[in-house]
Amino acid sequence: MESFSLLADGFRVAFTPQNVLWCFIGVFWGTMVGVLPGLGPLAGMALLLPLTYSLPPDTAIIMLAGIFYGAMYGGSTTSILVRIPGEAASVVTCLDGYEMARKGRAGPALMIAALGSFVGGTVSIIGLVLFAPPLAQAMLAVGPAAECVLMLAALAVIVAVSSGSPLKTAAMILTGLVLATVGIDALTGYPRFTFGTLALSDGIDFVPIAIGLFGVSEILLSLEQTMAERAKAPRLRDLVPQCRDLVESAPAIGRGTLIGFFFGIVPGVSHIVSTFVSYVVEKKLSRTPELFGKGAIAGVAGPETANNATTGSSMIPLLVLGIPSIPATALLLSALLIHGIQPGPQLVSDHPNIFWGLIASMYIGNLILIVLNLPMVGLFVNLLRIPAGILSPSVLLISMIGVYSVSADAVDIWFMVGSGLVGYVLRKYGYDVAPLLLAFVLGERIETNFRRALTISDGDYSIFVSGAAAQGLLVVVGCLAALMVAARLLGWRRPSSAAAG
Repeated sequence: MESFSLLADGFRVAFTPQNVLWCFIGVFWGTMVGVLPGLGPLAGMALLLPLTYSLPPDTAIIMLAGIFYGAMYGGSTTSILVRIPGEAASVVTCLDGYEMARKGRAGPALMIAALGSFVGGTVSIIGLVLFAPPLAQAMLAVGPAAECVLMLAALAVIVAVSSGSPLKTAAMILTGLVLATVGIDALTGYPRFTFGTLALSDGIDFVPIAIGLFGVSEILLSLEQTMAERAKAPRLRDLVPQCRDLVESAPAIGRGTLIGFFFGIVPGVSHIVSTFVSYVVEKKLSRTPELFGKGAIAGVAGPETANNATTGSSMIPLLVLGIPSIPATALLLSALLIHGIQPGPQLVSDHPNIFWGLIASMYIGNLILIVLNLPMVGLFVNLLRIPAGILSPSVLLISMIGVYSVSADAVDIWFMVGSGLVGYVLRKYGYDVAPLLLAFVLGERIETNFRRALTISDGDYSIFVSGAAAQGLLVVVGCLAALMVAARLLGWRRPSSAAAG
């Protein structure tokens, strides 16, 4: 009850006219940034960070947090409409969201994404209020060894449940892990796979790789399919989800909320893994798994809900322990430090107006998000009415601007073009590029935790199976493997492309 009393004080802070205004600005800017290809929450927050220097600390953090969860939703828009992930966590949404758009059902996909984002975000904030202290204590048991095991297990699940060839999927994952090692080794300072090129010394950025593999390759594929089926511009009545859509989405939204919340408290895993795990769960529980990847609405509802549920719970390690779980919360940490505020166990007692004001503002921001975005679904869907000869070059130009604006380096544009050509060839030969991108995102974190765990154990590899958290994860993975083996023995088979067609 004390938490709710303090939350009431937080609402008094969040409902001041100044804070409501800056919360709206943050959510609106975050949504726009998420819609623009190449600009994710981190870039959007970085662009407006200088504005916070002249703002009060609580107002500054409220605005930056609004950009954070606004961009997490906005990234789904381009994923659904033009198959370009606005940020890393929207990669999974491309799979079924874009196929729905091709069938003239972009409106229901965007509506369900908005509703799922609202539900997931709201429930995760309630969980943040109720369970932040005990969950933060439990998270201390998740060390680098357990994190490494968890992320490797997630990649193994990708191979196991892929609808394509397991060998091709494994090859894509290995490629992604190799690409993640490009650059200067942070531990030894030795250049790896740079080939003497200064442009590769800092590694390869996610943005050009993501836009190239998904966006540019999609444009190239569409150019050779002039007579093939194209995305249909829907009628007004088609923008509203049908009762059947709501019935199919409701369980996925509920499961995505739980998955996203619990993944959000684990540093380094969060959005990108939670969305894929949600997708895998929905595909496994579905009565028609062969429809996934071809426009299953549960494949949009679950991951998008998990994505935004993770946003609230990712604040737990940041606010309670002072540990940023993802790059976006790292920027929030830096903003707090700029204002002389140290996140950690003392934040609640030393700066209650900031802690509880931020949580209350997230309730308000989620309401603003759904009120702002639901009426704009028709506007977003009208992008499909633009002729392909105009839309494709426009998307390519916007993508180039987005890629260049992140680091102001023309080399990134060449990375985008090169990865687009590679993605085009891979997709022509039946390779799924999503596992490559997922492995690329997780690769650096896997390597860092792997080496950190070995440093702690003086090179003893048993640390990966001896810790309580690691053992728990291995038990869960073993149970999943046993269930899959049992399912195959009972007659379940991976649906082939032929059968699915």
